Amino acid sequence: MSQIYKITKYTLILCLFWSISGCGLYKKSDARKVPVNAKERAELNVAQGKGFSIANMGRNRSTTYEFATSNPMWRASLDILDFTPLSNVDYSGGIIITDWFANETIKNSSLKITVKFLSNEIRADGLDVIIYEKNCSPTNECLIKKLKSNVTNEIRVAILKKAVIFKKQMDGKKMKQNKRVTNPESEKIN
Repeated sequence: MSQIYKITKYTLILCLFWSISGCGLYKKSDARKVPVNAKERAELNVAQGKGFSIANMGRNRSTTYEFATSNPMWRASLDILDFTPLSNVDYSGGIIITDWFANETIKNSSLKITVKFLSNEIRADGLDVIIYEKNCSPTNECLIKKLKSNVTNEIRVAILKKAVIFKKQMDGKKMKQNKRVTNPESEKIN
């Protein structure tokens, strides 16, 4: 009876494998576009968010990992907020929250900055910056309030300016890559 069970099991596995292979789950690749070196292939897969590890089994893998490097607003925000420790950085949620950091001008005071992304475009209304201030008394009783000052606008403007710089750099790199791809000899008219 176990012999029949093994034959049935292997037959089912083969049928399942055969049926899945025709479903389009396996994509053929172009050998000219895939690196030959295994290390380079692995780096390319990681950069594209592909891959498999036992530690990540069962987790949702719907996150696009190229966002952080391809979104100039995101990069600019991280660059501008580099002076403070970060508490929560969530690209898919579109939010950056810093940890409390000391306000050097006022004793027993801390600040926390929250940046919310409302759009992927570089626009003034595509970004919301909120600053919270925490004032603590010597008895460790703290009061937290939303700070309304010019600093909020200054941070927003600094992020937007930096994002424009990053965008220009990215566009320049794309143009250079496109120039390398096109062959100038083929464009000449005889």
